[in-house]
Amino acid sequence: MRNPFVLAPPLHLLSTLFSSLLALVLACSLTGCRPTPTTSPPADDGGRPVMDVATTLSTLPTGPLTIRQLNGTDMQVSPYPVGQPGGTLRVASIGQGPKTFNPWVAKDSTSSSMGGMLTAGLVTSHAVTGQVIPDLAKTVVISPNHTTYTVTLRQGLTWSDGHPLTAADVTFTWNTIIKRGLGNASLRDNTLVDGKFPAVRQLDSHTIRFTTAKPFAPFARQLGMPIAPKHIFGPIINQPNGDAAFNASWGVDAAMTHPEQLISCGQWVLKQYDAANQQVTFAPNPHFAMVDTDGQQLPYLHGYTVRFVNDMNAMALLFEQGALDIYPVPGQYVSHVRHLTEPDFTLYNLGPSDTKTFLFFNLNNRTNPSSGQPIVTPIHAAWFQNRHFRQAVDWAVNRDDMVANILKGVGQPAYIAESPASPFVDAELAKGHPQDIEHARALLKEGGFSWDSNNTLHDAKGNPVRFELLTNSGNDQRENLGVMIAEDLAQLGMQVDFRPVEFNVLIGRYDTGEWEASIMGLGGGSPLEPHDGANVWKSDAALHMFNQRKPGKNGKVDINDRYPWEAQLDTIFEQGAQTFALEDRKAIYQQYQAIVAKEHPFIYLITPLSLSAVHRRVHNAFPSPLGGTTHNSYSLWIHPTP
Repeated sequence: MRNPFVLAPPLHLLSTLFSSLLALVLACSLTGCRPTPTTSPPADDGGRPVMDVATTLSTLPTGPLTIRQLNGTDMQVSPYPVGQPGGTLRVASIGQGPKTFNPWVAKDSTSSSMGGMLTAGLVTSHAVTGQVIPDLAKTVVISPNHTTYTVTLRQGLTWSDGHPLTAADVTFTWNTIIKRGLGNASLRDNTLVDGKFPAVRQLDSHTIRFTTAKPFAPFARQLGMPIAPKHIFGPIINQPNGDAAFNASWGVDAAMTHPEQLISCGQWVLKQYDAANQQVTFAPNPHFAMVDTDGQQLPYLHGYTVRFVNDMNAMALLFEQGALDIYPVPGQYVSHVRHLTEPDFTLYNLGPSDTKTFLFFNLNNRTNPSSGQPIVTPIHAAWFQNRHFRQAVDWAVNRDDMVANILKGVGQPAYIAESPASPFVDAELAKGHPQDIEHARALLKEGGFSWDSNNTLHDAKGNPVRFELLTNSGNDQRENLGVMIAEDLAQLGMQVDFRPVEFNVLIGRYDTGEWEASIMGLGGGSPLEPHDGANVWKSDAALHMFNQRKPGKNGKVDINDRYPWEAQLDTIFEQGAQTFALEDRKAIYQQYQAIVAKEHPFIYLITPLSLSAVHRRVHNAFPSPLGGTTHNSYSLWIHPTP
């Protein structure tokens, strides 16, 4: 079958670029791309062996899915072995459950993942190569000047309620939800080039044309934005206060009372949200347009349940009791898990995690428009905005101890923004540095700080340095990091009041700006595309967490108060998005890594290895560094209970 991505010369972004990166990405995923990488736990301690996914990647298909037309519908054909229908996949997540099931509104990973179970995009990323491949689209034709993308949908697609999925849904999603920044404005932020949104026009019932203002290298991947049902959300948005109504739609109350109203174009529909027992249950979408090679409707599974637990100990206990089928194993639990005799499972090493864990300070220098008071107390703001202060903290934290004590050696220190698996990573900056308290003290002196006879740190005005450090409770890794950071910074005479809080409370504090310092992590995106970080690094972006700006009454974000280095980051991400040659892009994105390494808006801490335990009853599991363990959940099947 001809590749459904028609690439008009000289553009080779979706073929030559990704194929040239594949070997490097897989190597980095398994080695960490560091001078002294940690690739897996020791294999000679008598425990269960750890399987590197390289042993299974060679068996996976690497191209787009083939299409077979059945009863007028273009059905994708799963390339995985034929399985048996039935069974329920059981997984767990830490936290109190989602804040919403609306994927266009979600701003936290739990809500995004739950909403993501109900959606699909025009394209998706191949789990092995990272290459952009069609999903709801049948073909994508890219013009020679790199600015026009003509997308043709697969024939016969429908929503889970039986309503046809057409080009009208696509243009509504892009021109109304994304363009207006409804819900989570990050979706819009990642599509802008030169501050301009792409023109999106429906050509016929199955054809859409996207036109960018300038050549925009990341745009092919941006076509993976989730598509929304116009017949559901159109009437909601068109009513008075429609924007607010859309933001409130598909919330947790609707999920609990009328889950059938949350329709899907993905492989799952919401069956039940049991908030009391903190469990979400999904059922197969009867209109999911995919079959196996025998023509059997997919997915095989009859159910997919997600349980929410308070902490990592609770998740580990569920796995040991046989109540979970897939268990992401934290570093500190690896040795214990390897010596379990029950349940029977395979332990996979997927390489360095794409979640970046970091410490950061609130650099906001604005006032609350309601009260007229500074968002950050001026005394604290002066410390946090002092680059020497942030640099000193970077030198004072002991990442080697964090890896040894928290990850139990199953991971590596982190110093920069890019994933170790990224071919754009700056290898020299990634080497980092060891803890050096004396150098940290010298930086503080240079920044105007001093110590009294009790070794208490004071600023130039005599104020003792004391601040509150937050993270989400229940995440053992981040809670332990907070304790260690407080101890490390005590050596500099700082008093850190460490306080874990419930995740939704923490997100609320971020929204209002009422916080001082925090430990958080950001994941997602592809190591093949650094522009995925634009919704964090650009000054007006929705996840510019360290200096969050809110839209004004006109819906726009004012960036006239940017720090000089923020303006530099804005320019770099604009340049990178308009550059196609790999080496040129690499040079551009290494500039942003250097700025972040100097200014430390985020102080990166550790990168754990991703290890996943898969119960023996789960079949067709082919974990990959880019796709994770459930990237092919449509083909997973559960062995019948004996």
